[in-house]
Amino acid sequence: MLRIGVIGVGHLGRHHARVAAELPECMLVGVHDADRERGAAVASERGVRAFDDLDGLLAEVDAAAVAVPTIAHHAVATRCLDRGVHVLVEKPIASTLEEARDIVSQARERGLTVQVGHSERFNPAIRAALSVLAEPRFVEAHRLGVFAPRGTDVAVVLDLMIHDIDLVLATVRSDVARIDAVGVPVLSTSVDIANARLTFEDGCVANVTASRVSRERVRKIRFFQRDAYVSVDCSRPMVQIFRRKNVPPETLLAISRGEVPGGLESIVDYEEPPLDTTEPLRLQLRSFVRAVEGGRRPEVDGADGLRALEVAFEILRQIGERRGPGPAGGGGGAGWLA
Repeated sequence: MLRIGVIGVGHLGRHHARVAAELPECMLVGVHDADRERGAAVASERGVRAFDDLDGLLAEVDAAAVAVPTIAHHAVATRCLDRGVHVLVEKPIASTLEEARDIVSQARERGLTVQVGHSERFNPAIRAALSVLAEPRFVEAHRLGVFAPRGTDVAVVLDLMIHDIDLVLATVRSDVARIDAVGVPVLSTSVDIANARLTFEDGCVANVTASRVSRERVRKIRFFQRDAYVSVDCSRPMVQIFRRKNVPPETLLAISRGEVPGGLESIVDYEEPPLDTTEPLRLQLRSFVRAVEGGRRPEVDGADGLRALEVAFEILRQIGERRGPGPAGGGGGAGWLA
């Protein structure tokens, strides 16, 4: 059974510890947190040991979930890899591209697994949508949140938008040819609202909007392709699938002209597929365990995390150029304006 430790048990890490303790496929050995009191409290909740020393925890585990602040992802992840420990690191993979590349490189050199915590990949609505998507031509994503101080040390691009960047890259099987982006700070010194238009080499276009200045929480993404329209609400969760029936082109034309009876229901099949109710974080950790034990590529590997970060930093670079002098909120010493 895979022995797992959790490093950083704040807002997200506490849930990683809970899931690791409950999952039958692995064993939670202990936790480590810079705040010893918080670490002790979470360890007590889960009936495991709170390690004051990180190396002490790493000596007892096969794998670790890293949920420390983004600025520390590289230092902690590479320390794990250096000691032969597989890593599940929260998103974004690192605070700079150089750090992200180093994590991926070190994992590859050591033959270790790195999975990135883009948990929306394990959202049941997204997983249902992925089963029917093929060559989307247009993607539209909106990820809006109510303002909260937590997370404002980085731009909304790295805090929220990166989820949808990853989803778009996972569904559009083509390289990005062009990015156009704009963003502004509203309530913090970082970018709080951003929009990016991604054009891919195969012609697909993705329009992605993120905001943490909203009165409601919105997590929606829509996919348009030749024979189907797929609408996903990640919050509910729910997926709506509209697929064109196998109707001859002349019939479609006649219906559109009103020459023959028939409405939308006569040419389109509508489906709301039943969804798996398993918690996405549980599916994510289970996927990580299976990847480690099976020696296979995880569903969201380090290269995926790096690619999403590359797009995110290009978006931030463009926002910085359009805003002029001054930080655009890269956060964590990203240095993307240098």
